[in-house]
Amino acid sequence: MEIVGGSCRFGLWFVHVWWSGTTVHRVRFAKTGIPGEVPGLIRQYCSGQVTSLLSLDSNAINDDTVYGRIYRAVQQVPYGSVSTYGEIAAKVGTSPRVVGQAMAHNPTPLVIPCHRILAAHDIGGFSPSIDIKEALLAMEKKGLRKVEK
Repeated sequence: MEIVGGSCRFGLWFVHVWWSGTTVHRVRFAKTGIPGEVPGLIRQYCSGQVTSLLSLDSNAINDDTVYGRIYRAVQQVPYGSVSTYGEIAAKVGTSPRVVGQAMAHNPTPLVIPCHRILAAHDIGGFSPSIDIKEALLAMEKKGLRKVEK
């Protein structure tokens, strides 16, 4: 199946997605958009709808390495919830630093929701901007409040 790319908006940012079928190959945040479609679930998520992306696949979770184990554990952190680098490290038998490195190299943020992984005493990092991580977490929190009403 051919890999296609496109973008949708998330606040002031664009989410660039390269995908085929239900497999997402790469996700990046940028200040400019690119023409093309993105999976409907990602469009729904970026528009603020409470949406599970678990039905989307990432090649990174199929890797049988420590990063693959980390990505699978991170993928299980539910919408609106958070975990820490240390908690993920304990689940997969590695160090929090390795978890942080895996998050920095995550090829498919949103599908592997690295924004939900926090440092022990602060929010941690996010590329290209910590503002995106904060906005994603705030959007999920707001979405859950709407659902609970």
